[in-house]
Amino acid sequence: MTFLQQPMQNSLKYIKRCLKIYKFMLEKYFSIDSHQTTVQKEVLAGVTTFITMAYIIFVNPQMMAQSGMDHGAIFVGTCLAAAIACFIMGLFANWPVGLAPGMGLNAFFTYTVVGELGYSWEVALGSVFIAGVLFFIMSITPLRRWMLDSIPMNLRIAMGAGVGLFIGFIGLKNGGIIEANGATFLSLGDFTNPTTLLAGLGFLLISILSIRKTPGAIIIGIMAVTLMSIFLGLVKFEGVFALPPNISPVFLKLDIIGALDITMLSIIMSFLFVNLFDTAGTLFGVASRAGLISDSGKIKNLDKALKADSSSSIFGSFLGCAPVTSYVESSAGIEAGGRTGITAIVVGLLFLLATFLSPLAAAVPAYATAGALIYVAILMLSGMKTLDWNDQSELLPALVMIVMIPLTFSIANGIALGFLVYVAIKTFIGEIKQISSGAWFLTLIFVAKFIFL
Repeated sequence: MTFLQQPMQNSLKYIKRCLKIYKFMLEKYFSIDSHQTTVQKEVLAGVTTFITMAYIIFVNPQMMAQSGMDHGAIFVGTCLAAAIACFIMGLFANWPVGLAPGMGLNAFFTYTVVGELGYSWEVALGSVFIAGVLFFIMSITPLRRWMLDSIPMNLRIAMGAGVGLFIGFIGLKNGGIIEANGATFLSLGDFTNPTTLLAGLGFLLISILSIRKTPGAIIIGIMAVTLMSIFLGLVKFEGVFALPPNISPVFLKLDIIGALDITMLSIIMSFLFVNLFDTAGTLFGVASRAGLISDSGKIKNLDKALKADSSSSIFGSFLGCAPVTSYVESSAGIEAGGRTGITAIVVGLLFLLATFLSPLAAAVPAYATAGALIYVAILMLSGMKTLDWNDQSELLPALVMIVMIPLTFSIANGIALGFLVYVAIKTFIGEIKQISSGAWFLTLIFVAKFIFL
């Protein structure tokens, strides 16, 4: 007995020593002590953030597949792009932020670039790549600060709110809650249809759970509607787990040469600026919640966080995804105690494990995610409270942008009209000097788009 115990004791001592070294390395690399957190808190925060973000693994493949992409391949691409982005954010920037393909930008990709304008999804991916490269260049040069400072605040806010309405419109349409009408263009959908009723119930469930601060309210709502659909025989259920589908139908299929066409310029600009301002807003908000702002008011590692985010869009395009961006849902993990990059790494690991959930993802119908889209859209409208409602020369162009993005069913056209109205109003009321060089630059691009493209 003594003969066996001695090697076992030595082995346990060795394991404990290794764990101590590993913990020491974690604490040093991620500055756990200075952030006043623990590894256990970081892991819990990562799980919390993933639960709030997990809806994207069901929503994004479903939306992108409507552009002609393979559903299984884009499901894997979504998970891998999110995982890689989270690893970059965690290891390089040491920020507790989760990333994944952006809501709104995936809708723009599918419904505007491919659906309305008729480009192939390969060319659309090429434009995502180019926008990602431009975003990265801006992140490592003074261009980022110039652009952020030169776009009027009201128009920045309007981009987010307008994209929110665009997402909400798609959710209402996918759920059958609104439908086409020859006399009035739109009308209320048929709530005697079980799928329409389930879509409405999904939104109510997500809203109620969110108000009650239930973790993972969105994913619970999606899964509840899917389970009810399976029970009612509306969808076919083929299991939960399986080996990840083949990603080759979308991997490295981007057409960069095709995206270099002059007609793609406004599309690339739309991808770039929506991603830029969405990312900046998210990172600034998360930084204050996570205590990443120093006593002097400087945000720690902000440049690294922006580089991590912008480079993720480049890698995401290789995997068949619309621009990858930082998620505001990361604030849930931060509230749970996340303060370092360990939180982001845990989120990335969970996205990798999610690649084995493809049968479940395939069973989720479009109306099950409709409630999630509507809910996210309403949250995105919250930025409107920060609009300057006292200066009509600033307010009216922003409202034009917010309204015209969903009504033209195009993020690019809505943004363009907002800028054109802004420049026209400022010019003819004698405030032309208030128009920044960045605003002039974008306006000239949008004028060229309407005249020549």
